[in-house]
Order: sequence, then structure tokens, then C-alpha cells
Amino acid sequence: MELGISMFGDNHYDKDGKPEASGLRLRELIEEIKLMDETGIDFFGIGEHHRPDYAVSSPETVLAAAATVTRNIKLGSAVNVLSSSDPVRLYQRFATIDQLSNGRAELMAGRGSFIESFPLFGYNLQDYDELFDEKLELLVKINKENPVTWKGKHRPSLNNQLVLPRAVNDHLNIWVAVGGTPESVIRAARLGLPVIFAIIGGNPAQFTPLFQYYRDLYQKFGHPESSFNVGVHMHAFFGDDSKKTADEYYPVYSSQMDRVGSTRGWPPYERGQYDIGRGKAGHLLISDATEAIDKILYLHELLGLTRFSAHMDVGGPSHHSLMRSIEIFGTKIAPKVREALKK
Repeated sequence: MELGISMFGDNHYDKDGKPEASGLRLRELIEEIKLMDETGIDFFGIGEHHRPDYAVSSPETVLAAAATVTRNIKLGSAVNVLSSSDPVRLYQRFATIDQLSNGRAELMAGRGSFIESFPLFGYNLQDYDELFDEKLELLVKINKENPVTWKGKHRPSLNNQLVLPRAVNDHLNIWVAVGGTPESVIRAARLGLPVIFAIIGGNPAQFTPLFQYYRDLYQKFGHPESSFNVGVHMHAFFGDDSKKTADEYYPVYSSQMDRVGSTRGWPPYERGQYDIGRGKAGHLLISDATEAIDKILYLHELLGLTRFSAHMDVGGPSHHSLMRSIEIFGTKIAPKVREALKK
């Protein structure tokens, strides 16, 4: 099982509750990714957002910078909002990163959990599902064929058109991010694409039927078992002492939950939700190394994972605490998990 970290580039906030300029957070991100590489973490993913609480609207820019200071870690998005992007330009940018990094780039396509990109780039929310379906089909076609001939509704046609540059070995690893709907699972399985499920609420065991549904459909559509990959993305944060880590991180985490919740009509986030989420049957992985190892191994057995992604910067925790969290994951958690899975 691959063990990696994802982030959204959550901004830091000043004493008045306003987001600080994004430059500092972006520079910190590069240092954090470099540490991930040095500690042997398998992959990193950075998300796309167009909101004041996030510093990253262009994952590929951050990944290109990271490619120049890393040697081994896979570099991908988490996610690119494919519905409001051009699949041709998206493929070209990630193929460029793939060439720059000597084959370490990945692209994770999703519809995103926010809608700001649709009006920003001139798309109609009424076409939400149709846009994603059409653009994912085109992205997969570009990855398989060159030149490309294609005709759709939401983008000008392509007629025997070369799409350059090409990824290393003429293949780009493309994942699909899924929130938990059967329709998304069917789409990914039909195309033979690996899936990462975002478990950001509830009991992970509730997702077991969806994981099995994806596996069954993947086999039904005739894709090779050797190419089967499925992962999970969960909010995580690590420290040397579990209770102290949870207590210190709670104000940071709850503030971001309330910022998002205020736009969606959610009630204020409470400590009880946080503590339940941190339990074995919960969706949070905020703990010391020992508790984290046990929970990751439990999730691996429960869901049949080939990839686990610890989403680590919710709310914009300090750079110092993030560096320590990364160090613990890379040097204490990941080696023990890998050792246990070899037995």
C-alpha cells in the first residue's frame, strides 16, 4: 500500500481572522514537499480551489516547482476540477511535469467540493454532471491516443490533432476522486481508472459496499487485476502525544470547519464531533504514531486499500507543526505500516 500526503494549501489567518497573503504558504509548501521526499513518503497531492481560505488555484504550478527540489516522491493533484478545465491544456501541463520530474507526475480528476470555478471560467452549473462526463472521456482519450479526433458539446472538436508534449512512456497516471456516489464509481470502473474515496465524515465501514461495488465493476468491465488501485483520503495530523496534539489542533481544525460551514448552513463545529471522529470508527486520523499505525492498518484490512492519503493542512496549521507531522508520518508511521503489511 502506498502512503502519501495531500494538502489544499490552506492559508494562515491573522489575529483579526483574515487570510494572510498566499506567498508565504506557497513557499512553505515547497519546503514541506521536500521533507516528504526526504522521509520516503510515496506521493503528494495538492488541490485546486478558488477561495480566500486556500492558497492554491493552480496545482500544476506548485507541482512543477516541487519537481525541481525532489527526487523520488510522486507528485499529483488532489484534485483538479476537471469540469471547469480544458482537458487538452490539463494533459499538456501534467505531461510537462511528468517530463520535468522523470515520470513522477499524476493527475487526479474530480468535480470539486466547491462551485467557484464554474462562474469564474464561464461554465453553467446546470451542466455539472455532463461537463465532467464529457471532459473525463476526452482526457482518457488524449492519454491513450495521439493524434486525437474527438467531438463533444462543451469544447471545440479535435480533428487528427497532436497533443504535445506527451507524458513519459506516453502514459500519464490519472486517478478519479469520488465523494461516495454509485454513479461516480460506475464511471471510473468503466474507464478502468483508479479511485480515491474522500472519507471526511461518518464511519469508514459505511463505505465498504462502495469499495466492493467498484472492485466488482472493475472486474466486470474486463480490466486487469494487476492495474487495480483504490485509495482513501482522510483528514489527518500527527504529533508526539495524542491528546496534546488533538487539543492543540482542534481550534485550527474547527475554525476551518466553521468557515466552510458558514457558506453551507452547517451548525457550529463542536468538540464532541471531533472526538468521535478521532475514534476507531471515525473519519479523522489526528493522533500520535501508535494510534495512527493501528488505524491505517485497520482501514487497509477493512477496505482493501492500495493507497492511503493523509490530508494534513486543514485550517492552515503552523509550518513548524506541519513539518513535525510530516516527519512523524514519514519516519515513524509509514515504516511500521509497511513492515506490518509484509508479514
